[in-house]
Amino acid sequence: MNPFFARPLRNLQSNVFAGILTIGPLFITFLIFRFLLSALAQAGMPAIQLLAAFFPRASLSHPWVQSVLAIVLTLGVLYVTGKVTSFVLGRQAFRIFEAVLEKLPFVAKVYTSVRQLLDTMMAKKSTSQRVVLVDFPIAGQKSIGFLTRTLTDKATGRTLAAVLLPNAINPTSAFLQILPIEWVAETELSMEQAMSMLMTGGAVGPETIEYSAKEREIRDQGSALRI
Repeated sequence: MNPFFARPLRNLQSNVFAGILTIGPLFITFLIFRFLLSALAQAGMPAIQLLAAFFPRASLSHPWVQSVLAIVLTLGVLYVTGKVTSFVLGRQAFRIFEAVLEKLPFVAKVYTSVRQLLDTMMAKKSTSQRVVLVDFPIAGQKSIGFLTRTLTDKATGRTLAAVLLPNAINPTSAFLQILPIEWVAETELSMEQAMSMLMTGGAVGPETIEYSAKEREIRDQGSALRI
């Protein structure tokens, strides 16, 4: 390449890369908030459009006004629902509502699965629900996972672990792995730290992580078995 053009191109490349590092996190944050606001607006939009039909005012006909009102309405419904379910009577009414849903064939499966997943994701770190590392997709390559529960192998009585492995950048899709509990490496990561690492592709996270201790333990167990 001509030296006359090489330096400007390198300068352009470095500046564009610096701009990506600066704007990238802001852009990803914008996309996430836009998705959340869009979901809130879509949830409340039918009620706002019905209100606009009964009260045909010029102000209610503007799309941005309807979107803002829909977001406020959805947030209000979520707040009231959370407030009501914090009381004993509200919790009992919600249990009755859940019991009705569980009688619906298809809805029961979807609702129960989503409910259990959200409960697991929102639960505080405990002995049965925590952030772990597992060998995935191949041995020697660790992936961050959430240990959701333990179960027992019917044939051998061996303890197994159900581990959810979210995809980086897009943790809404994931793999579910069932593997021996001794293959799971525990970490000191909190749920917030794990989600930050997943959302940023590892750019945001702790300086240290418990990586090799479990591998040494497994090797030691294997050596003892061979002896």
